[in-house]
Amino acid sequence: MNMPNETIIENYPTDYWHKLKDGRVQCDLCPRECKLQAGQQGLCFVRANHNDQIVLTTYGRSSGFCVDPIEKKPLNHFLPGTSVLSFGTAGCNLACKFCQNWDMSKSREMDTLMDQASPEMIARSAKDLGCHSVAFTYNDPVIFMEYAIDIAKECRQLDIKTVAVTAGYICDEPRQEFFQYMDATNVDLKAFTEAFYWKVTGAHLQPVLDTLQYIKHETDVWLETTTLLIPGKNDSDQELDEMTRWVRENLGPDVPMHFTAFHPDWKMNDVPATPDATLTRARQIAMNNGMRYAYTGNVHDREGESTYCYHCHEVLIGRDWYQLLKWNLSDDGHCLNCGEPCDGVFNGQPGTWGARRMPIQFNRRA
Repeated sequence: MNMPNETIIENYPTDYWHKLKDGRVQCDLCPRECKLQAGQQGLCFVRANHNDQIVLTTYGRSSGFCVDPIEKKPLNHFLPGTSVLSFGTAGCNLACKFCQNWDMSKSREMDTLMDQASPEMIARSAKDLGCHSVAFTYNDPVIFMEYAIDIAKECRQLDIKTVAVTAGYICDEPRQEFFQYMDATNVDLKAFTEAFYWKVTGAHLQPVLDTLQYIKHETDVWLETTTLLIPGKNDSDQELDEMTRWVRENLGPDVPMHFTAFHPDWKMNDVPATPDATLTRARQIAMNNGMRYAYTGNVHDREGESTYCYHCHEVLIGRDWYQLLKWNLSDDGHCLNCGEPCDGVFNGQPGTWGARRMPIQFNRRA
């Protein structure tokens, strides 16, 4: 079905910016603090100086929609087995040389954004499709937060949850507004050194750590983290030990950590893929440091994909890729073997979506 023209709102007004004495306008959304002349776009591509104010140029546009398993985000402790309506836009406020979604996040072409949908249509479609949640993913939702928040508001009216898959690179005030409307998030903790963040992503580590602590201690948003392990870049025993100790001490043992495999892409085609043994080693380091839930990803590893009771070590949720094989939790999320709770957001029995992936085109959908 063709969408009405008002679905796309060009130059959507935003709140986080201020004028500079030299005539430029500074964007205050993320720590980059882009200072823009008239007509200039920020590094993220989607926020620009229009008539001496920062506007969002991609409201109502998407690079595509797909119904996925929630475990693909990855979220292993948030409504397991259910389907999620996933979508992204274009652009990103980081400059990761290893980007695995570079065709969308690095795109600077509006032609990438062919699909159109209003917040109301996205929420209603998620409901009609039987999805329990909507995920802002593929590129970072922080940069299109106004669109994401409007979608989240519509979703709440229909009891649909919202999920942010983000690098967490956002300033304090917009951070508070953005996560006020999210129900779950997976934050990319890309490494645990400032050198990696600056040289490989063009960003800084501390704002991400600030976001993680804010989510965990100041909100009710369910939090999981993901680290893409790149051989020779962020996978040393020392760095993994320091990272997992920091998470344990600052966020707590109940935050699931995902360690996922890198494959050569974008500007790092000369780096080899991550060996399976590296992921297993990272998972073991996390558990040795007191983390209750640590996972491997982007590889076939039933043990590393499954959830275990931290008390009796029984398999609570057995997984094979995104397929649930075993469910050993009570309706309120307790181990059926020993009665200890499993940290997470559960809603009785698991969903049955499985590993299916179903692309959706809104501008052709009746």
